[in-house]
Amino acid sequence: MGNNEKKDILKYLENYKKERQEEITDVMQSKEYSEFGSTIFTEKTRAVIKIQDGCDRFCTYCIIPYARGRVRSRKLEEIIKEITDIAKRGIKEVVLTGIHIASYGKDFKEDIGLIDLLEEINKIERIQRVRLGSLEPKLITKEFVNRLKKLEKICHHFHLSLQSGSSNTLKRMNRRYTAEEFKEAVEILRDNFDEVMLTADVIVGFPGETEEEFEETYRFLNKIRFYKIHVFKYSIRENTKAATFPNQVLPEIKEERSKKVIELSEKIQREHNKEYINKEIEVLFEEKVKENFRGHTDNYICVEVKANSKDIENEILRVRIKDIDNEVLLRRIRIKEKRNKNVIKMQQKLNKRNCKITCKTVKNIV
Repeated sequence: MGNNEKKDILKYLENYKKERQEEITDVMQSKEYSEFGSTIFTEKTRAVIKIQDGCDRFCTYCIIPYARGRVRSRKLEEIIKEITDIAKRGIKEVVLTGIHIASYGKDFKEDIGLIDLLEEINKIERIQRVRLGSLEPKLITKEFVNRLKKLEKICHHFHLSLQSGSSNTLKRMNRRYTAEEFKEAVEILRDNFDEVMLTADVIVGFPGETEEEFEETYRFLNKIRFYKIHVFKYSIRENTKAATFPNQVLPEIKEERSKKVIELSEKIQREHNKEYINKEIEVLFEEKVKENFRGHTDNYICVEVKANSKDIENEILRVRIKDIDNEVLLRRIRIKEKRNKNVIKMQQKLNKRNCKITCKTVKNIV
């Protein structure tokens, strides 16, 4: 059985008990998205919405197309209905995810793509933020971004699936873009979105990755200056092309390269954070963690504020950053918009005390 059939596992078990016959299905033959009828909620203020399943990119290191099948997009009206219902429950932010969301709609007969879906979601009342999961760089064109930047609810944080900064390595991975084309996508986003933060995935130690290719990747990362780099050491997946490639990289070399990229990522993140000293930013506070309230900015900087007796969970508040050293000190909090009298009183109390903000990590939402 494929992942799309897990909702029917009890039915299959009952049939097996009665018939004692095995049922084998081929996920590669699945052509329609399977509705599971459930939403994943995180931190009580954010909902993760799956909009498609499957992938037909066939990267040489990846088993997903064989395990999850070809691209199957969820019907637009089903997505809109679910998000509309979520908004009525007070959820302010939705995250759109899937195996390869850039391919959304390509399996439809109608001319519908990801940007068409986003334009419809942007119309839904009460939803204040729409965040995108991992994006294929080839999706980022001037035409796409010209429509995207008109949607005021789109978060200014984009996670791009890079994998390598070496065009030779990318070719062996079958990534279908060059490092230069990736750089052009980054420039388009930065030219069109204020305060945009970019994060990325990188694989080190891919078969045949020479020291020269790794250094090329390292220089590329240093030049692009992602807010956060999620680093993965290449590991063999059976039945993938890369598993048969020659010149497999030794584990100790993978470890060394991984450590070097992580150190670079942390250094650049600190430098980005320092740029926010004395700036005012809006934070959606999501949950209470021990004595603090934690939330994220529109561009996905993690913020923690020392809690008082009032609950600011699911509130969007305006904050001023005082200092950053892995931790950020916040002096004042201001209300983003008019609130009721109780919230205003809570605001006035918060203004009188120092608050602690943490910007240590950025979680990767996929």
